[in-house]
Amino acid sequence: MNNFFQLLINEQIKLYIRKSTWTMYILIAALVIGLAFISNYAADQTEKYQDDNWRQTLQDENKETKEDMEQENMTQNFHSSRIEKNNFYLENDIQPRNYDTWQFVMENKFLLSLVSLLTIIVAAGIVANEFKWGTIKLLLIRPITRTKILASKYVSVLLFALFTLLFVLIFSWVVGALFFGVSGMDPHIVLRQSEGYAHVSIIEQIIKGYGLQLVTLVMMATFAFMISTIFRQSSLAIGIAIFLMLSGNAIVGFFSNYNWAKYILFANTDMNQYINGSPMFEGMSLGFSITVLVVYYVIFLTVSWVFFTKRDVAGH
Repeated sequence: MNNFFQLLINEQIKLYIRKSTWTMYILIAALVIGLAFISNYAADQTEKYQDDNWRQTLQDENKETKEDMEQENMTQNFHSSRIEKNNFYLENDIQPRNYDTWQFVMENKFLLSLVSLLTIIVAAGIVANEFKWGTIKLLLIRPITRTKILASKYVSVLLFALFTLLFVLIFSWVVGALFFGVSGMDPHIVLRQSEGYAHVSIIEQIIKGYGLQLVTLVMMATFAFMISTIFRQSSLAIGIAIFLMLSGNAIVGFFSNYNWAKYILFANTDMNQYINGSPMFEGMSLGFSITVLVVYYVIFLTVSWVFFTKRDVAGH
């Protein structure tokens, strides 16, 4: 095990001494700060609910919204939803909370798609680049099994994904705290759920949102890692993985008329479909999707192991 941990440490050092890795983190940081400036508008919108007349403010807003509905036909759904939300506040005597860092973190969940993209880039190159740079022989002449070498690289990819996700979460919280402040440590917010509006814990939504994104993150990273191991070309692995990540839903939709489409990887990576109570295909369940994902995961890792451990590198 000591050899494995030493390999893992070496992989992390090789990863984090690259300028490209730090460029990724700088890009994320710049996006978070930019989003904070944009979110200032949302913060200004919630200030009008913070005085003792917040009930009257909501009632006046509903009145104005109904007047707009009579004049505009294109935004009926938006107006109806707004009135329904305001009525929920009034009926349950809940004062709309001030926009703060917790909501900022919750809204930044979409940045995990960028984390997936960056993880794919890292996973696609971590094996292929060893062949490209000719350093694979230096690894294999050590008295360490190929399985340990491959495992150290794969775990290093997972650690990068985890550290980057935590960076998005923590940096978003810090930037949000500086811009909007912190309104308590047990924040709740009114959000639309499958059964209607509900008063829910923001921290619970953050854990759920970021946690569920890990499924797609791990599966796409593992797929890119497999392609990198098979073809030894990082560009090919990056291209295929990014294409599938971006077009996954379209692929599922294209084959939606076939019963076997529910076995496609991308039909099972979105766990929100079970929280919302609307699975993509009839017969799908949480247990079904977990089973399908485990099968794909084992196949990806097995193929990676077979190609890496059995390949002759004498010509490289």
